Amino acid sequence: MKDRGQDRMTCGVCVEPGTFALDLRARPQQAPAGHRLVDIAAIGICGTDFHIFEGKHPFLNYPRVIGHELSGYLADGPDAGRLVVVNPYLSCGSCRACRRGKPNCCRSIAVLGVHTDGGMCARIAVPEENLYPAEGLTPEQAAMVEFLAIGAHAVARSGCGAGDRVLVTGAGPIGLGTALFARIAGAEVHLMDLSTKRLAAATDLFGFAATHQPGDDILSGDLAEGFDVVFDATGNADAIEAGFPLVAHGGMTVLVSVVKESITFADSEFHKRESQIIGSRNALRADFDRVMAAIRAGEVATGALASAVVPLADLPTQFAALAHDRDHLIKVLVTP
Repeated sequence: MKDRGQDRMTCGVCVEPGTFALDLRARPQQAPAGHRLVDIAAIGICGTDFHIFEGKHPFLNYPRVIGHELSGYLADGPDAGRLVVVNPYLSCGSCRACRRGKPNCCRSIAVLGVHTDGGMCARIAVPEENLYPAEGLTPEQAAMVEFLAIGAHAVARSGCGAGDRVLVTGAGPIGLGTALFARIAGAEVHLMDLSTKRLAAATDLFGFAATHQPGDDILSGDLAEGFDVVFDATGNADAIEAGFPLVAHGGMTVLVSVVKESITFADSEFHKRESQIIGSRNALRADFDRVMAAIRAGEVATGALASAVVPLADLPTQFAALAHDRDHLIKVLVTP
């Protein structure tokens, strides 16, 4: 399906669970007050997008234009043509969290591509405050900043650094991002995952040699006292609960993933360790800036993160296979 003139554009739409299609929609010609027009350059496919395709997202109305990991060029104003990263978290600006500098956990937050139509299209209007200059990055690198910022935010929340031993459970894209920024912070990083393929990729592509699988006798030898920080990026309640005994005395669990189930732990063990459990949601401007600085400095191997680049026109025939083959993929990028 091709665009028909400047007033129309092709959008990637999840029509209903199991159905992804292209649809012609109006191309924005004028930005609302406080917004800018962005010509999309690259889109990352996220686990959330796969969940939408599979019908597993609890807060989504179909049909939905997906896409929230976005880079693009400003299409209007005196700086038109500047490459930017899109922060997809639309906050209210007035709730208590926003007033306290925490728009990432705004009470009424809306996420592009989830609660409202996203950026898997040629052009989108975005609040100007959600656009961050991306000089020195390629469009593909810029489209990976958002998912990496989630891990960077989790690491910042933990305060981990040199001398700390951390375990990241879940070696998917978010877990890898968390592991990369924990390592950049100076921590000794271990990874755990059910998938030997994911662990092998983490070792081969990013040099994470300390890998484990659930069921390993991990609390032995040098690791007998556990980990100062356990980051959970599994999205699995059983895995979260299994991680609590791996936290060292005085340590913490950081919940990067989110689950619908209730999580339980033994209070006596929690108090004995003087443990902490903290949630980490989305990311802040400082996290986006930290990620971009790390990419510019060569601290993140973005080429290894990008598993495939797919033209939007080809995505309807490939989406189901990509969703099924996630163990072999880190980040799939789409070009509109």
